Amino acid sequence: MLNRRAALLWVVLAALPAFSAQHVATRPRSPVDPSDQTTIREIVDMERQAREASLHRDPDFSQRTLAEDYVAITPLGQVTTKQDTVSARKSGQLRYDAINVSDMVVRLYGDTAVVTARADVKGHQLGEDFSGPYRYTRIWVRRAGHWQAVSYQATVTQ
Repeated sequence: MLNRRAALLWVVLAALPAFSAQHVATRPRSPVDPSDQTTIREIVDMERQAREASLHRDPDFSQRTLAEDYVAITPLGQVTTKQDTVSARKSGQLRYDAINVSDMVVRLYGDTAVVTARADVKGHQLGEDFSGPYRYTRIWVRRAGHWQAVSYQATVTQ
């Protein structure tokens, strides 16, 4: 009986780091506040909406959710603004055929959320294929009760 309990305890202790890593990935502080879980769900939903808006070339989403001082850095190191993003959506020069997001981590710092994720993308910009794997960071800030993206940066990965 003792060996069985020792084996069970070992299995539980061996699995604990995996569960702890999941907890740390979504929330670096402890214990988890239920309002933080609600905020994380809001941010994950904003990321889902951003993905859908990109796929459907929806300029209204960008107009509504990008801060006036929004800055994005493309994988080629180009700096783009809110107006650049809205214009690209309206013109159709940027087309996404697929965006599959994985490995998303949301970290909260008061009214700021930092999202890091992997995105496998299929798309074209001005006729050039930019399909491939990327990592990205997006920073959301809650202003007057609404989340706005203030920064975005994407990097091509292997």
